[in-house]
Formats: sequence, structure tokens, C-alpha cells
Amino acid sequence: MQQQNMNFQGQQQGIMQQPPSVVSLKDSLYLTDMLSWNLLAMKKAHFFAQQCQDPELKAEIEKCCHMHEKHYQTILSHLNSPQNQAYTGMQ
Repeated sequence: MQQQNMNFQGQQQGIMQQPPSVVSLKDSLYLTDMLSWNLLAMKKAHFFAQQCQDPELKAEIEKCCHMHEKHYQTILSHLNSPQNQAYTGMQ
């Protein structure tokens, strides 16, 4: 029942067609957390891959490392895009 209520509320809010012109403090803190989580996961995966003796497992861990690096870079590219810089007056 609770899941149905959550789904119904999500449908009422709709999908945002374009990002807001201002990032709230809460959004900014969440973006910082996402960057931190991906950076930490990337570093840990790289460290464990270096410690691994099994080449197959090492390759999988490195794939995980690259995935988190890609996510980190994607978030940064969105934050550094010209459209976002126009909002903050950084151009």
C-alpha cells in the first residue's frame, strides 16, 4: 500500500523538463556527496585491483573503477557545462 502511495505521488509531480535556474543548498550538498561517493569507490576499486592476484577478478574490479570514474566525470561535466555556468555568471 505504501509503495502504491509513493508511485502515485511520483506521478503527480511529473518529470522536470529542464533544470531549475538555481541549485539549492540541499541539492549542492547532495551533488558534493555523489562526487565524494564516486571518487571514494573509484579509489577503493583501484586499490583492490592492485592487490588482486587473479587476472580475471582484477579486470572486473578495474571495470568497476572505470565505471565510478565515468560517473564522477559525468557529474562534473554537467556541473561545468556552459549552460550551468551561465546561471552562476561564471562565463
